[in-house]
Amino acid sequence: MVHTAYDSRELLNDCPKKINAVEYYGAKLLLACSDGSLQIYGSESANRSSSSDRLYQTLELKKELYVLERNVNGFSKKQVWSMELLASRELLLSLSESIAIHRLPNLEPVTVISKAKGASAYSWEDRRGFLCFARQKRVCIFRHDGVRGFVEVKEFGVPDTVRSMSWCGENICVGVRREYTILNATNGALYEIFPWGRIAPPVMVPLPSGELLLGKDNLGVLVDQNGKLIQEGRICWSEPPSRVVIQKPYVIALLPKHIEIRSLRVPYPLIQTIVLRNVRHIQQGNNGIIVSLERCLFGLFPVPLGAQIVQLTASGNFEEALVLCKMLPPEDSSLRASKEQSIHIRYAHYLFENDSYEEAMYHFAASQVEITYVLSLYPSIVLPKPVDKSTDVSGESTLSRVNSGTTEYYTDSSPSSQISQMESDDIPALEPKKMNHNTLTALIKYLKKKRPNIVGKAAAEGTEEVVSDAVGQTTRSKKSNKGRVNIPTDSGAREIAGICDTALLQALLLTGQIVAVLELLKGFNYCDMKICEELLQKGNHDVCLLGLYKYNSMHREALKLLHELVEDSKLEQPKITTKNKFKPEMIIDYLKPLCGIDHMLVLEFSTFVLESCPTKTIELFLSGNIPADLVNSYLKQHAPTLRATYLEQMLSMNEDGISPHLQNEMVQIYLSEVLDWHADLTAQNKWDEKLYIPPRRKLITALQGISEYNPEAFLKRIPPDALYEERAILLGKMNQHELALSIYVHKLHVPESALSYCDRVYELGGAHQQYGKAQGNIYLTLMQVYMNPRKTTKNIEKRITNLVTSSSTGNLKSAWSSVRGKGKGLGKKIVEIESAEDSRMKASSGESGRSDYDTDDVIEERSSTVMLDEVLDVLSQRWDRLHGAKTVRLLPKETKLQRLFPSLGPLMKKTSESCRNFQVIKSLRQCENLQVKDDLYKQRKGELKITGDSVCSLCNKKIGTSVFAVYPNGNTIVHFVCFRDSQNMKATRKGSFLRKR
Repeated sequence: MVHTAYDSRELLNDCPKKINAVEYYGAKLLLACSDGSLQIYGSESANRSSSSDRLYQTLELKKELYVLERNVNGFSKKQVWSMELLASRELLLSLSESIAIHRLPNLEPVTVISKAKGASAYSWEDRRGFLCFARQKRVCIFRHDGVRGFVEVKEFGVPDTVRSMSWCGENICVGVRREYTILNATNGALYEIFPWGRIAPPVMVPLPSGELLLGKDNLGVLVDQNGKLIQEGRICWSEPPSRVVIQKPYVIALLPKHIEIRSLRVPYPLIQTIVLRNVRHIQQGNNGIIVSLERCLFGLFPVPLGAQIVQLTASGNFEEALVLCKMLPPEDSSLRASKEQSIHIRYAHYLFENDSYEEAMYHFAASQVEITYVLSLYPSIVLPKPVDKSTDVSGESTLSRVNSGTTEYYTDSSPSSQISQMESDDIPALEPKKMNHNTLTALIKYLKKKRPNIVGKAAAEGTEEVVSDAVGQTTRSKKSNKGRVNIPTDSGAREIAGICDTALLQALLLTGQIVAVLELLKGFNYCDMKICEELLQKGNHDVCLLGLYKYNSMHREALKLLHELVEDSKLEQPKITTKNKFKPEMIIDYLKPLCGIDHMLVLEFSTFVLESCPTKTIELFLSGNIPADLVNSYLKQHAPTLRATYLEQMLSMNEDGISPHLQNEMVQIYLSEVLDWHADLTAQNKWDEKLYIPPRRKLITALQGISEYNPEAFLKRIPPDALYEERAILLGKMNQHELALSIYVHKLHVPESALSYCDRVYELGGAHQQYGKAQGNIYLTLMQVYMNPRKTTKNIEKRITNLVTSSSTGNLKSAWSSVRGKGKGLGKKIVEIESAEDSRMKASSGESGRSDYDTDDVIEERSSTVMLDEVLDVLSQRWDRLHGAKTVRLLPKETKLQRLFPSLGPLMKKTSESCRNFQVIKSLRQCENLQVKDDLYKQRKGELKITGDSVCSLCNKKIGTSVFAVYPNGNTIVHFVCFRDSQNMKATRKGSFLRKR
């Protein structure tokens, strides 16, 4: 016997007649005797009390002897074999030779169901008021309608005599031919379940949950309302029961030698055994079980739940104690909560000591004990030190430190956790065990289960504090914690949250769950910075440490660590053994969210990856909207060698986004590198104009493609006897095309480059050039250079020197202004061609400045060596871009026409075609003019006939012989006077409208 669930008390002894059936009604015992009489017994205390006191007595079964109050002879003509109280309808149903119904409390006969004569079994369904009974091989169903009594509903046939029956939901379970069978109450269909055995009679007991308990010898089998077996175990009785009664949470069975009490909870353990001999029936009362012997009655009264809980807890049967706690009445909710908490804690300690760690943590969680109480079982878990202050008004508990050996841990001092003082002083002391994987896994599950509620309270407390600060209602001071932004830690809820998250992180690390650690650190957490940083550093958990730094906004520390890991990954034998390969791209990914927060931090750590990942770093600067001037200034101070790389990438990715100042800076960098290189080679006497290195190629490309720089400043830095190609490009940017072409022809001796130069200028300025109006077509300028090489060579150095040394002439200013006014873009600079009025070909020009090719030049040109072959090559290749008359005038008189045929032939052909085309166009326009005149004449030839019936469209009067006007459509006729008046009215309305406005 586990514990005492029921106390046995004698209610009636030495009854003069044999007892066949017992019912309990209104504090009275109704006994159906073997002679057909009905005896009514009442308690001795009720009989001794006055009639007025009886009104206030309870209707429960009393733990005292009952005495005879009334004997109803002739209640039934024959013996009553069973009896049932229909409490909801105040009726008493009895089965003898038939089924009789009496009305309570006076036992007035109501009806006798004649069709039930010879009935062997019956069952009452109280909810719908259905009564079913079995007679021979028939099953009848009656319904009680309250007015007409019992009315027959249906009748079905069965294969054999029914031994037992019970309602099972909408169906009826019957015992026929040693088989349990489900009878469909709608259509009479039969479904066999299983046989009831060979020893005991059939036993059918409906459960409160709607299921049915069927007996098979010494087994109790559960089935649902359709007869299907429920796989939740079996009730194993010590002997086959003859009758079973349900009284939650127990099931009581009448066995041949004793009464057995078992729990209704799987696996249906034995609770108590009560030895009573010769028991004939057991009947459920409203507060106990009535046990009927042949001539006496006993009552089984349940022991108070509190006493049962104490017994079960003392014996270590914690699960049964918890089940009983849930049955305590609602008015004892505080007692119930305290008992449940005490049992959960005791049970958790018991399970923990017996290595059932997960179940122990489940009960620790159910007890609502503080997590510090549980963490004291884990001495290796390092917890943050609590703030030395009392609990705040919200009722949060404070933590007190307890020493266990050499380990420090913290316990809870809140009233809810002091179970030992509330219940008993024998709760097991905390005995830390050696941690293993199972203990830590159980702790992780416990902390994860508790964490949402703990973190939610901490977040709500923080939100409330922020709101109260915003409205000026806060009275407590704030403490700043390093790393964590705007999360003060001087509150109970946040202290508990910090302990929870710190312990969870350590447990995850000890079990090797690195992915779970990362998930914890990436989300909202209260991990203690100092403890977690130390643990992660000792364990070389670099990825987790990065997550910790990042969440706590310690970006500088995170970036330093990440840079060290990237550098270490580049080594052949890294100092730190890591499974992850750290790449420079990881620094860029980390810096992206910081671009809008801290520009200087981004610039500081982007220098580490600018050289290895220039494109992605520039994308970082662009996506983060970091000012380019700021980036350039920072690189100029901290990483000057990377400035060119940054500006190159910046220009290639976003050529319109770089300022003129940065473009100038970029060219200055290239030029400085080239000048240093030139100085070194000159010192070694190894300089050659045809040498090209990458910096010089970049310089030439930048000078050609970039428009936003000052060519005058760069021209001053170039040495006079070197870097001719760069000088030519700069002169071209200043619109000094003649000097630029002279350098290509006479210094570099590359006519192809000169011709390409002319092509670029022509294509860039083609939209603005017209024959006869441009200031010396660029190809004509090249031809002039070829025509007078001596004069050009003689003056080129002088003119360049004057150009460089002059401070700022008006022409240069205007030229530079016109260049800077053009559009931006690499290789898209538009060169302005001066007007034809200032052409150098016209010696008679009287405007600003003197032409470069005056009469003296022509005379000198004729006496010099002319590069005629090159001139003719230009003429043959670009004849379609030259003005024929001006070109011929430039050529020497001794030039043979045969040599001009390859160029003048196509030119003449093109001119003839153009002339013919213009003539055709002229003729077509003349024809078009004639057609328009013809249409005008046709329109003027329109006729309008005025008759005597013609009326004015405005006044609707006849036109007659009055002056009239016709509208342009040719059909609308009005008096001229009406037309004039209407025009005046329109003018008047328009004037008034304008005045109103």
